[in-house]
Amino acid sequence: MTYTLLHGGTVVDVSGQTLTDILIKDGEITAVGNFSHLSEGDIQRIDCTGMLLLPGGVDVHTHLDSPLMGTTTADDFESGTIAAAMGGTTTIVDFAMQTPGSTLLDSLQVHREKAKHKAAIDYGMHMCITDLYDGAIDELPVLRQEGVSSLKIFMAYRGTLMLNDGQMYDVLKGASKAGSQVCVHAENGDVIDRIAEELVAQGKTGPGYHELARPPKTEIEAVERAIRIADMAEAPLYFVHLTTEGSVEAVARARSVGMPVSAETCTHYLTLDRAIYDEPGFEPAKAVLTPPLRTFEHREALWRGLNSGALSVVSSDHCPFCFEDKQRLVGADFRSIPNGGPGVEHRMSVVYGKGVAERKITIEKFVEITSTFPAQQFGLYPQKGHLGVGADADVVVLDPQGVTQISAGSQFQNIDYTLYEGWSLPGEIKKVFSRGKLVAADGQFVGQVGNGKYLQRAGY
Repeated sequence: MTYTLLHGGTVVDVSGQTLTDILIKDGEITAVGNFSHLSEGDIQRIDCTGMLLLPGGVDVHTHLDSPLMGTTTADDFESGTIAAAMGGTTTIVDFAMQTPGSTLLDSLQVHREKAKHKAAIDYGMHMCITDLYDGAIDELPVLRQEGVSSLKIFMAYRGTLMLNDGQMYDVLKGASKAGSQVCVHAENGDVIDRIAEELVAQGKTGPGYHELARPPKTEIEAVERAIRIADMAEAPLYFVHLTTEGSVEAVARARSVGMPVSAETCTHYLTLDRAIYDEPGFEPAKAVLTPPLRTFEHREALWRGLNSGALSVVSSDHCPFCFEDKQRLVGADFRSIPNGGPGVEHRMSVVYGKGVAERKITIEKFVEITSTFPAQQFGLYPQKGHLGVGADADVVVLDPQGVTQISAGSQFQNIDYTLYEGWSLPGEIKKVFSRGKLVAADGQFVGQVGNGKYLQRAGY
């Protein structure tokens, strides 16, 4: 058969909804319109009556097969991209960590090798800069030629990941000159370290104290400082995983005066509460991620920020460490627990179920923040992020009348827990296509490992 026809569904993009068909050939969308008249001989016709046809999700914040805090994340590029596909995400941009003692270019090649022949969906890469050695800035144009047009720096984790303010300024200037953008993990790491030391000295060592060591002001101060430094460097800036009302307000102020500042939040910050840190025993370790979960008023501010445009992306920050491994690796106190949690598989379903179904956002905004804007922000649009002629045929078929049940026992993520255990959500992903090939159908992975392509991303 030459063509695949998705017939009778409602196509959704950022501007509205249209009852129409999608015609696919050779991995691309060939046409959008009414094709009921086409002969059956040349077409595989898929009935999508009553379904929403959405652009495949673009998750721009994942950590697969990544060395962090003395261990490695639980999902590699095979299990992680299968999980992504099952959840309606057809493109990821993963973080390549700079290997201690290695150059940026060598570290990128090491991470690219990890993905070869394993990725089930298409993928790009950011580059994390943790050691600004002599000559590192000179490599940024070369990284850009390799399709890596975004860099990540940390304002926390002194001694392992953190750059100081002067180094951040240098990276911002160098990235801007190279046509790249800088993604910032914004927390005041030095103050956090002091608070943590005080807590431990008081005998407060359990996993729940992770949250108290990272109060909202440590994020807000860092966000405001990074904006000022980026302004001095005359460089674009993108904040990863924002969690607080004050951070949203700071980004909104910067954008209101025309500064090229953008920001994301994550699924868990929109939907989960800090109450897990009050649970007994080691259970709070499941939510030892950075920044920590916040209270109701911050969650509501994040939803408002998405609707106003102050926040433009919802990512998963999929950084999975098994609960068993967190217990095994914990040392004398909460500071040694690997920071991170799972999320790539459930991002789309949770944002739909808690956002669209509960009328916090429209279905058009859902498409915008989970697919279109991430693709635009990171140089993947119009190949990714919309259902237009010439775009890759990355399509999610979602049944708005269906139900999604979440459980660690049935997930595809290679991890022994989920923060959404037992959730029952409106909406069900029925089928997922990656470049026109069916990769997920009725809860089963039907794609091919290794079929994902490395994406050369455009500059900022």
